[in-house]
Amino acid sequence: MKTRLVHGLSPVAVLLGLIALWWGLSSSGWVSRVFLPSPQATLASLAEGLNLAGRSDGRGELLTFTGQTVQRMLLGWLLASFLGIALGAVIGVSSAARTWVQPMLEFLRPLPASALMPLAISIFGLNPTMVLFVVGFGAMWPVLLATIHGFATVATVLQEMARCLQLSRMAFVWKVGLPNAMPDILAGMRLSMTVSLIVSIVGEMIASQPGLGQAILLAARSFRAADLFAGIVLLGLIGFGSNVLLAAVERRLLRWQKS
Repeated sequence: MKTRLVHGLSPVAVLLGLIALWWGLSSSGWVSRVFLPSPQATLASLAEGLNLAGRSDGRGELLTFTGQTVQRMLLGWLLASFLGIALGAVIGVSSAARTWVQPMLEFLRPLPASALMPLAISIFGLNPTMVLFVVGFGAMWPVLLATIHGFATVATVLQEMARCLQLSRMAFVWKVGLPNAMPDILAGMRLSMTVSLIVSIVGEMIASQPGLGQAILLAARSFRAADLFAGIVLLGLIGFGSNVLLAAVERRLLRWQKS
């Protein structure tokens, strides 16, 4: 019981220590508040941007920006997950397909999604479709590679059993391959969510699309440090919350592994 309490309080202690260090640096004047606002100023800017105080003077734009970024992140993540699982299943069940396609995947995988933005802009223009395309491309790789690995590592005994039962390729995918690949797929989807958030922010900054990325960029250019840090804190909360939610879903879907 004591060990659990220590493990539970350790992250809180680290967080409080970082906040104390932040407050000390901003209060002592070692770093100008033009570049490093105090935690109080950051929280005040965050509350004002989210309109937590119930103001009616037109404040609360940060809440709108947050909704736009989260929507863009989720759409890109869902697109990436669908394409990654579908393509991964097709490639993973066939050793011949893996042999032919693997070199191309290794060539495309290291390409940063941001490097494709000029190409995407020339094709789609500066619009939400362009950002969604880049987000989907960047976030697809963790799911695609995890799905291929999950299908490629199906035990030989299960493959022989499927052949003895004369299962069709589709039946093998649904009844054998997908359950075997599910742990890898869910792990890839968690990583894909993080990538989706990152690429969404970069896309909003480069393509001037409304969202937290654009709000953070404008705050930095205007030297509004409190607003800048409020946006960064909000991004951290979105990433942390989405990871916790997906981890809970993963534990529930994979509870059969403990039985």
